[in-house]
Amino acid sequence: MNNVYLPTVAQLVNVCDETPDTKTFALRFREQGNGNHFHFLPGQFFELSVFGYGEAPFCIASSPTRPDTFEATVRRTGQLTDALHRLGNGEEVGVRGPFGNGFDVAAAGGKNLLFVAGGIGLPPLRSLIWNVLDEREKFGKVTILYGARTPTDLVYKQELQEWAKRPDVEFHVTVDVADASWKGNVGVVPILFEKTTLHPESTLAYVCGPPVMIRFVVRDLFVRGFKDEAVISTLERMMQCGIGKCNHCAIGHRYVCRDGPVFNYSQIKELIE
Repeated sequence: MNNVYLPTVAQLVNVCDETPDTKTFALRFREQGNGNHFHFLPGQFFELSVFGYGEAPFCIASSPTRPDTFEATVRRTGQLTDALHRLGNGEEVGVRGPFGNGFDVAAAGGKNLLFVAGGIGLPPLRSLIWNVLDEREKFGKVTILYGARTPTDLVYKQELQEWAKRPDVEFHVTVDVADASWKGNVGVVPILFEKTTLHPESTLAYVCGPPVMIRFVVRDLFVRGFKDEAVISTLERMMQCGIGKCNHCAIGHRYVCRDGPVFNYSQIKELIE
């Protein structure tokens, strides 16, 4: 964007219900030329404005390998997201960004990749997952482990079925609490480690989800021999300006909006110690 403080108008071109309180919004800039300047990396975020209600940061949930539109998956949690959920196809919002760093796709080349996500933590990883799958020949074994509280709370249900059927992906899913129709795994996400064989010396692990899930997943990865630099996550923080000026997302000497939101665990330990 030419002015990092000024939102650019984008239109909602598709709104998809994921769960009773979560929707995925596909956007395209109203002026086609603006889209030519919106280049993003998996893991980056943008600031989305609902006119009259304000703006908030959301991860880009789609892949840069599919540039026709870009997507955000948003849970309804307050006034702004309520207003966003009331919008439909063709309505307009404001966009600033993209901001932050992203996942290093080039550094992942030739390696085995493990994705571990819980609940609404899948959208930040979805951008990288589809980037990897659209360039599948560049990477080694791809394993996706995903869990949610209930079957209803699983996002991207159609894509989950697609990943499960792909011969070049190992996919496992679980829910904390099953319903009468659920025939799959039951339990928290770390139980899925028993379903797969990991090779930590040649694998990068990408983890995103609720803090309690991340804590137990990271612990289990270390037990299995993963090094700090091979465990990569995204941090959520109260980001506001998006460019490291307002101090809302400061942790120590770093700003999540500028230096993150993607960090490996070695960097995260530096921030919290």
